[in-house]
Amino acid sequence: MPKIAVIGAGMAGLTCARALGDHGLRPVIFDKGRGLGGRMATRRAEGGFQFDHGAQYLTARSRGFAEMLAGAEAAGALALWPEPRERPAYVGIPGMTGLAKHIGEELDIRKATRIQRIVPEDGHWRLDWQDGSERFDRLVITAPAPQTAALLPEDHDFAEALHSVGMDPCLTLMVGLPTGADLPFVTRRAPEEDISWIACDSAKPGRPDGPCVVAQAGRGWSLRHLELELDAIAERMLPLVREIIGKGATVDPPYLSAHRWRYGLVTSPLGQPYLRDGAKTLFAGGDWCLGAKAEDAWTSGRAIADALIDGL
Repeated sequence: MPKIAVIGAGMAGLTCARALGDHGLRPVIFDKGRGLGGRMATRRAEGGFQFDHGAQYLTARSRGFAEMLAGAEAAGALALWPEPRERPAYVGIPGMTGLAKHIGEELDIRKATRIQRIVPEDGHWRLDWQDGSERFDRLVITAPAPQTAALLPEDHDFAEALHSVGMDPCLTLMVGLPTGADLPFVTRRAPEEDISWIACDSAKPGRPDGPCVVAQAGRGWSLRHLELELDAIAERMLPLVREIIGKGATVDPPYLSAHRWRYGLVTSPLGQPYLRDGAKTLFAGGDWCLGAKAEDAWTSGRAIADALIDGL
């Protein structure tokens, strides 16, 4: 049984590891964060507030992804959210991380472990982190393309392909509102404006009662303000949100915070499900291979797992 490491516990990494685990393999997943899900993220705050500050909901185009979502719904990890209306949309229960926890159940996941170096060693791959090191027979990297490039040598075979991928940032504002705050809508999408998306997160199924809003800045605004401190980002986004939802709801909000997704949106995908080296021991994938949706990450992760299994 080969030793397999997966870097990244987002949709692609968890999906790949789940498929490998279902095949009888025992992959080890490393993630620098304290939680699971990557951009399927949930933040909980004092005052009964909860925010899905990354991916807002999930929709399916392919039969395979639709079946996965249906299975997660049956297991209580997802619920249908009718608000976006373009097609059946699902949200994680009790937050977007609920789906990640469902996929990653019983997998060997080492959280808060940032891989600092990847070293090819006698036909294997050695992973180094702050407190340890371990060698693996196969390695799957599902970090965003720029972070994957930074982990590998500059002259690696993947370099040109990784640098061809385009990814833009997305700045997010989380606002806890006073009890009884009245909002003019549940969701608002305006891709060309400074605030491209607003959602009343507390209107999603299975959420706490504390009224709260998640707002995401558009591409241009995010690029212009990317390097500001998070408190400064929040201070500059709040007036923009106030103009849209009304001053009364956002005067002296009980909770206010910003988050920086440096690689939040895929703008120029690779155009294939994954990268693989000539020895078929190193793979790289994620949503950046195919598009900007969680389904693209899922498709990439499944494709990598299938290729690994076929090569055994």
